[in-house]
Amino acid sequence: MTLITADSGDDYSKPLLSTGFAKGLAPERLAARSALAIAESLNAVVRTHTRVGAIDTRAHALRIGEERLDYGELVLATGAAPIAPFDVPEALAGRVMTVNDLDDYRAFHAAVSDLGRPARVAIVGAGLVGCEFANDLLAGGHRVSLVAPEAAPLPRLLPEPLGRALGEAFRDAGMGLHLGAGVVGLQAEGGDALVCLEGGAAVVADLVLLATGLRPRTSLAEAAGLAVSTAGIHTDRTLATSAPDVYALGDVACVEGVNAMYVQPLQASARALARTLAGTPTAVRYGAGRYWSRRRCCRWWRCPPRRHRHAGASRGRRGISPPWPRPRTDV
Repeated sequence: MTLITADSGDDYSKPLLSTGFAKGLAPERLAARSALAIAESLNAVVRTHTRVGAIDTRAHALRIGEERLDYGELVLATGAAPIAPFDVPEALAGRVMTVNDLDDYRAFHAAVSDLGRPARVAIVGAGLVGCEFANDLLAGGHRVSLVAPEAAPLPRLLPEPLGRALGEAFRDAGMGLHLGAGVVGLQAEGGDALVCLEGGAAVVADLVLLATGLRPRTSLAEAAGLAVSTAGIHTDRTLATSAPDVYALGDVACVEGVNAMYVQPLQASARALARTLAGTPTAVRYGAGRYWSRRRCCRWWRCPPRRHRHAGASRGRRGISPPWPRPRTDV
C-alpha cells in the first residue's frame, strides 16, 4: 500500500485544529503520529509533499513528475479546498488565512504568535468551522469578531432562535458579532486589515480567518475523465467512481448525489471502503446525524427527531432522522 500526500503526512484529528488556542497547544502537540510512524504501523509507503500530476485509468497508472506509478486499485481522497469569495489584496498576503489542515494551522498559529500580544482576529463565516475557531480563539485570550451575512450563527445546523441564543452567548463572552451584512472587500490600512461590510462599516483586525466554505478538489479526477460535478467525484454506495478500480473517499466524494462533509459520514465511508477493498463489497450507510459543541461559550447539541418519520429516513439509536443534508457547494 502506498499513501501519497501533498502535506506533511502527520496523523491528526481535524476537529482538534479548533481546540489548540484554548488549550495552549503548539501545532506539534496536535499530531498523534508522524508520517514515518504511520508507515511503520501500516507497513506502507508514505510519500509526503508529493503531488500526482495525472491519472491514466486505462493503464492503471499515476504520473508523478517523470515517474510512472502503477496501481491495482486507486482511492482518491483529495479533500476539499477553502473558498475565498472575494479577492485578497497583495498588501494583506500572509494576514488573510484559511485553516483546512495541520500545515495551515501551523501557519496561522505562527502568525498569531508573531504578534507577541493578544491578536485581533476577524473570522468571516458563521458556520460550524467559523464558530468553533471563534470560540477557541476567544478562550485563548484573543479578541474575536465574527462576520457573516446570515442573521444568526450556524444557519445550516440550528433553527434561527437557537442560533440567536448562541450569538448572545458569544456576545456575553466578549466576542464582537457583525451579522446580517455581507463582506464587500478587504483593505490594508497601515498595519491593520479592514473587513469592509455592506452599509459602509468595517471591522479592524490584525488577521482575517476565512471560514466561507469548501469546494471539492476534483481537477485531477476530471482531467482523468471521471464523472464529477461541483458536488464532488460521483460514486455509488460502494464509493466506486465511473472508472474501473478507482474509488473516492472523504470531502471529495459525492455519494449518489450527496456530499456529506461531516465526521460521522466520513468515518462510515472509510469503514465501508476498507471492507470493499478487502474483498467484501460494502455499501456505505449513514446513521442518524448528530452535531454538538462542548466549548466554553455555549454547549449545544443537535439530535435526530424522535417523533417524525420521513420518506427515505434512516433509523438511529435515538429516533428517526431524515437523510443527510446536502451542503451547499456554490458559496
